[in-house]
Amino acid sequence: MTITIVGSQLGDEGKGRVVDLYGESADVVARYQGGDNAGHTVVEGGNEYKLSLVPSGAVRGKVGVLGNGCVINPDTLFDEIDTLRERGLDPDVRLARRAHVILPYHRVLDGIEEDAKSDSDRKVGTTGRGIGPTYEDKAGRRGIRVGDLLDSELLREKLEYVVPQKRALAENVFGVSMSDTIGGSSDGVEIGEAFDIDALHEQYERYGERLQEEDMTVESGEFLASRLDAGDEVIFEGAQGTLIDIDHGNYPYVTSSNPTAGGAATGTGLSPGVVGDGDIIGIVKAYLTRVGSGPLPTELGGVVGDTPDYDEQGAGENEDLAGYIREEGGEYGTVTGRPRRVGWLDMPMLRHAARTSGFTGLAVNHVDVLAGLDEVKVGYSYDVDGEEIFTIPATTERWGRCEPNLRSFDGWPEVDWSEVADEGYEAIPENARTYLEYISDELDAPIYAVGIGPSREDTVVIEHPFE
Repeated sequence: MTITIVGSQLGDEGKGRVVDLYGESADVVARYQGGDNAGHTVVEGGNEYKLSLVPSGAVRGKVGVLGNGCVINPDTLFDEIDTLRERGLDPDVRLARRAHVILPYHRVLDGIEEDAKSDSDRKVGTTGRGIGPTYEDKAGRRGIRVGDLLDSELLREKLEYVVPQKRALAENVFGVSMSDTIGGSSDGVEIGEAFDIDALHEQYERYGERLQEEDMTVESGEFLASRLDAGDEVIFEGAQGTLIDIDHGNYPYVTSSNPTAGGAATGTGLSPGVVGDGDIIGIVKAYLTRVGSGPLPTELGGVVGDTPDYDEQGAGENEDLAGYIREEGGEYGTVTGRPRRVGWLDMPMLRHAARTSGFTGLAVNHVDVLAGLDEVKVGYSYDVDGEEIFTIPATTERWGRCEPNLRSFDGWPEVDWSEVADEGYEAIPENARTYLEYISDELDAPIYAVGIGPSREDTVVIEHPFE
């Protein structure tokens, strides 16, 4: 049995808590795409764990796999593992030998290109962690993979091929001096160090040695298939969300991989049939958030310096409400700390996500955050170019012209949510249940769980796929 966890919006839907929720019955949790630009927060017994690369199942002591669809910064990975060990956990993390490796020059180039776009509407708002440039090298067939770190001579050969190209790109295209410091600080690290073949070889050779010493590398598809054949339960964990998918998102304001369910097959080495035979759970935040640039038709109010002009949609009038929801929901990026943009639930977006991944069930989080509002709204369709449409347009430019048609729901009161968690679904306020059932009906998928607080215990479980 497998479960695939897919973000149905723009990321930050609470995927980590759902992985943790169902992870008790799982044996293996496999990440199938993304890198340390992801942020999953798990709360257990009052302890908060913020994970950017280690699969969320680590908190429950499950085997974690970083599949071939991931890009891996070894420095981040080992830092997270060491931190978890200091906190009393013993994470068992395996890396696909086919997964690609983030190197320092990827991070430098990521920042340089974003700076070059800063004066135009092409700025994506990346985390600056080198994710995109690493996937570029993967597609360009010049990437360095985890398996390469285990062979010192091969690693050296590949660095000698790719580093001069990256250095020339930085110097000759972007006009960067190798003597400049990252961030411009007088006591910072010289950019040239990120392009030093000898230093890179020495550093990443050490990473390879640790991977070998701790027996951390696997052939992802073979490893996972053998666990499934042995009767193990496996969760496939996506990072980010559907609208940040490189193929199905609002390009170019996307990540560089496939968070949708199809990515679970290509990013682990298992067949689409294996993924499709299991449950595919769409994770929905009860409202909408995103970090970074790009259209957001149902937006309530912006974050200064991070968003375009919203006056055409009247979003500025709702900035106080956006700020309230942001504070109540703790809507700040797990990785970056950046304040998230806030909007009403966007049903065309969710319809697009459900079609793309084929949700068999839904987990709706943060229902408690909206408690106490007089009314809650949903964008149920768009008006664009004189037409009413019910799904996301293919081009970001057209999506940016969409005006939302809003439907209002009566709000629900603040209640003792811990009592609701104990008593079950019928204890959720009636108006909130009406809201949830509307979402379920629109997406033609049953609700499996409702998140009503930050911790594992603050969840109403309606369906448990592994049971």
